[in-house]
Amino acid sequence: QVQLVESGGGLVQAGGSLRLSCAASGRTFSSYAMGWFRQVLGKERDFVAALSWSGGSTYYADSVKGRFTISRDNAKNTVYLQMNSLKPEDTAVYYCARLGSGRYYDAASYDYWGQGTQVTVSS
Repeated sequence: QVQLVESGGGLVQAGGSLRLSCAASGRTFSSYAMGWFRQVLGKERDFVAALSWSGGSTYYADSVKGRFTISRDNAKNTVYLQMNSLKPEDTAVYYCARLGSGRYYDAASYDYWGQGTQVTVSS
């Protein structure tokens, strides 16, 4: 069984930065692509970023490109999301997930999810 635990969320002013972490259990972490999604209450879960099993390929939503950076440390079974130049519209619950099969930007392609961490950006 795979468990994903996010941390690092919080309250930050617009223009500030946060670094989210997602710690994964299991010995197969390095074999899978991983992604970050975010969700505002009452709305769909939106793709934020994803990266390949090696970290050599990364993908971003247009809304975060140039501000967010996804990375991973396979030795620590952890994936990160560095968020800079935060905006109030980045406020959401952020989830990390493991890509099972399918398109990286499609939430239905992911088979394991964390519990989420709240990010609130004040104006």
